[in-house]
Amino acid sequence: MQEKKQTAMNRRNFLRAFGGASTTAVAAVTLSPGEAQAYDPGEEETRARYRETEHVKAFYRVNGYETLKK
Repeated sequence: MQEKKQTAMNRRNFLRAFGGASTTAVAAVTLSPGEAQAYDPGEEETRARYRETEHVKAFYRVNGYETLKK
């Protein structure tokens, strides 16, 4: 039997080359040091939102949460 030389890129070789290239690209991006950016949530996201209003108290009372208080 004669062995066929693969001159054209078949699907398996294409996927192997593509996988290697993508892994290298991800590693290059991951390993490159960059300056970290801090997230500033702003005043709108850090303000208190929970208020124990009358309808919240009624919800707790109806669902039996008051019995859990000690």
